[in-house]
Amino acid sequence: MAGIFLIAMGVLKLGTLIKFIPYPVIAGFTSGIAIIIFVGQLKEFLGLRVSMPRHTLEQIWTISQHLGETQWPALALGLISLVILILWPKKWQVVPASIVAVIVPTIIVAVMPLDVETIGTKFGGIPSGFPALTLPPFSFAKIYELMAPALTIAALGAIESLLSAMVADGMIETRHDSNQELIGQGLANIVTPFFGGISATGAIARTATNIRNGAKTPVAGMVHSVTLVIIVLMAAPLAKFVPLAALSAILFVVAYRMGEWDNFPELYRGPKADFFVLLLTFLLTVTFDLTIAVGVGLAMAGVLFVKRMEEITQIRLVTPESELELGSDSIREKNVPEGVLVFRIEGPFFFGVAEKLESALARASRIPRVVIFRVRAVPAIDATGLHALEIALDKFHRKRTQLLLSGVQPQPMKVLFHSGFVDRIGLDNICANIDVALERARKILEA
Repeated sequence: MAGIFLIAMGVLKLGTLIKFIPYPVIAGFTSGIAIIIFVGQLKEFLGLRVSMPRHTLEQIWTISQHLGETQWPALALGLISLVILILWPKKWQVVPASIVAVIVPTIIVAVMPLDVETIGTKFGGIPSGFPALTLPPFSFAKIYELMAPALTIAALGAIESLLSAMVADGMIETRHDSNQELIGQGLANIVTPFFGGISATGAIARTATNIRNGAKTPVAGMVHSVTLVIIVLMAAPLAKFVPLAALSAILFVVAYRMGEWDNFPELYRGPKADFFVLLLTFLLTVTFDLTIAVGVGLAMAGVLFVKRMEEITQIRLVTPESELELGSDSIREKNVPEGVLVFRIEGPFFFGVAEKLESALARASRIPRVVIFRVRAVPAIDATGLHALEIALDKFHRKRTQLLLSGVQPQPMKVLFHSGFVDRIGLDNICANIDVALERARKILEA
């Protein structure tokens, strides 16, 4: 069911919504995931045999309380892997360092009777052979019962996978197809349950590990799958000797390299609001989880965006004496008749700035016969901005004041036509430029 929902998201092109996640949010959760990976591997790296809580802060506290129980053989194997991961790429790059960092400690464990946790001791080894085909029981009652969980799994899977793809894009300078990603993931989640598989998604940790070991194209994912099949079919008995401390060392390096650590001082030197979004997303990722962090980060980024748009949008009364603009569009040298007020609106006219229009009109010292709104610097208008114009038009009608619009851009013009605003104001009162608008004002005054 989750797979079907994922395919529907891809067909409906919902994957492209991921591009609207701001960079501070991406950098914040990426660094937060790196910390989660690092802390989550400390237990295996130190050889601690304690039950770990779910959240990262609780894990840090638990580890700090059991440092005295560190298993030195496990720590030694982890340090050997860590040294190989750091030094091996400086001399040899043909064979990935992570493979060597697994093989060497595995050989040591297979030869020497060390009391360390391995894949075999913790998980009982890896079963060999293919899983059997099984059909889950279908019923309308079960489908109804699982509808909400399936939607939740699909939503979380889509977010996690697409964020993972964005991290990969930043690491290897590529560009993924978000909708194709969702469709492919949906197909996988439809097929795997018939073989005992559970819901799966693209994972940032494994993606980063793959890329750091030389992956550049989707072929790396195919090689990864084939390698797992070979291990399951042929090398499953040998995999039980792999020490968990060696795997932890690999993930330590992955966490360090995937963290966007340079962004903290970089964004700190920039707008403080962006740095706050980065820091908040980072802390929420570490403290709670990725879903909450991205949700709150997006909300904060949205509020900051509205505030910035509100700041750059200006609505002011202009006269030939107060006009600062030069050129043919300026009213500095133009004759503005008595009884005509000219307001200049600059920037997007949306819900965050609609109140500025009322404030600007309230500051007018007299009731004019004609009001001209110069909107050639308004690239877009939304429903709230349109509503503010309609309220202004109603007020002007009650005061027997005529409203003119000058220099309307394509997007606002489309909105005005579709909403019926053009019919209310009259097409003759929408002017191409300020000269046409002033001439129209003179005719209205003469009439």
